[in-house]
Amino acid sequence: MEFEFKGNAIVFNRELSDLDNLVIRFVRLLEKNGVDYVIISGYIAILFGRSRNTEDVDMFLQEMDFEEFNPWWNSLVKNGFECLNAFNADEAYHEFLKRGTALRFAEKGGVIPNFEVKFPLYPHNRYALQHKLVVMLNGNPINTSELEMQIAFKLKLGSDKDFEDARHLYNVFKEHLNHGLLARHVNELKVEKAAESILWKRKG
Repeated sequence: MEFEFKGNAIVFNRELSDLDNLVIRFVRLLEKNGVDYVIISGYIAILFGRSRNTEDVDMFLQEMDFEEFNPWWNSLVKNGFECLNAFNADEAYHEFLKRGTALRFAEKGGVIPNFEVKFPLYPHNRYALQHKLVVMLNGNPINTSELEMQIAFKLKLGSDKDFEDARHLYNVFKEHLNHGLLARHVNELKVEKAAESILWKRKG
């Protein structure tokens, strides 16, 4: 898989999976309704060639008021999505998002895969939203987390699957990473020991 770097964007083409097409549909509805977002976690490793399944696609949304949220909710419903854990827009916004609880959306009649969306709660969450990487997948823009933050965050999560995601991203992009920035995120998230064993000492 060949990647072209253009400023703050990575451009590449490959055969789209069903998950890719679903993600593209979902984020287009965000964009059409003026909702800023960033995808984090496992889908990023999958996007860049890691072969594994995922049950959800995690993302942060810009904080917004209900008048901004409601049109997006209605757009999702009209375009074949439904919320798995809230029955209407008012409940979804006031009882979930505003209280720091994620919403989950899937295609109508389905459960997996689903989109887990929430407002950023912590400084590194807000950082991810403010320092996005644009991925142009077959001409389709997808906002993802900065690679250096994503790798460090995966080390913070700490499961074997997360470690493998971090290792995959590091190995694919190590010639293009800002290693000073990566080290800063590693230190801020206090994952120095994990980085030492998962990234720095492991070759290939």
